[in-house]
Amino acid sequence: MAGLYFEEFEIGKVYEHAITRTVTEMDNVLFTALTHNPQPLHLDAHFAAKTEWGRPLVNSLFTLGLIIGVSVGDTTLGTTIGNLGMTDVKFPHPVFHGDTVRATTEVVAKRESKSRPDAGVVDFVHRGYNQDGKLVAECRRQAFMRKKPKA
Repeated sequence: MAGLYFEEFEIGKVYEHAITRTVTEMDNVLFTALTHNPQPLHLDAHFAAKTEWGRPLVNSLFTLGLIIGVSVGDTTLGTTIGNLGMTDVKFPHPVFHGDTVRATTEVVAKRESKSRPDAGVVDFVHRGYNQDGKLVAECRRQAFMRKKPKA
């Protein structure tokens, strides 16, 4: 497995994920349509042109999914049991079509599971940045992680 087990996570460690992604208009329209979000800020260039942004905004939930998704290969691929929650979600700067997003993940806490001796909970802070280094998304995620199998 490429993912890390509970014991392998160190509080304070920051992962700089190698995968980056240029967000396209198709990404935004497809995600917005698939999630039944009729917000014209994402779908209607004419409407968006009249807003303070002057152009369509990328759906913030796409951005959140992207920054968490690119973290998987370095952190939880095959070793997570599931997500327990996401808190402190922020979008301090918008993402536009053509922006390239990169992500980091910081391990901020971990604890043994109270109910399962073979697992633990790891708290991550995921951060996404655009090509200019502006923070575009941040969230704290609690993941239920497997411990290393006993030999």
